[in-house]
Amino acid sequence: MRRAQAPLKFVVIAVGTRMPSWVSDGCREYAKRMPPGTALDLIEIKAEARTSGKTVAQLLAAEAQRIRAALPKGGRVVALDERGKDLSTCGLALQIEAWKQDGGPVAFLIGGADGLDASLKKTCALQLRLSSLTLPHGLARVLLAEQLYRALSIIGGHPYHRE
Repeated sequence: MRRAQAPLKFVVIAVGTRMPSWVSDGCREYAKRMPPGTALDLIEIKAEARTSGKTVAQLLAAEAQRIRAALPKGGRVVALDERGKDLSTCGLALQIEAWKQDGGPVAFLIGGADGLDASLKKTCALQLRLSSLTLPHGLARVLLAEQLYRALSIIGGHPYHRE
């Protein structure tokens, strides 16, 4: 007897709250396209004020505390980091298949101007690199949403992705 597949939930937790409208529109568009039984949510985290006189480490620690408070319970956490693992879209699709088997939400963390706190990254199941290029944080949100949709289209046999 086959076990029922639990719904798949992606949560993007991103530092920064005042993105251009195209960022919100792009994320919303890909969230809308997700297949039935799959959700994509965006949680914006307030960035620590860079004018506070705090060190970078103190700024990142304060942001990490807010990120930890926003993490979904019982899920897997993936940090987006320029030094992270480089996956192809097909590789991401394979990874998502494995996550679906394990169940629980998958949270993707996108840091602010100074990245993510090192202690937070150490607790993540995976550190993933979206590109070797330096990307604006808003664009990273949209690119991640599109790649999640594309990977799911591969899994579902949808013709969106062409090789």
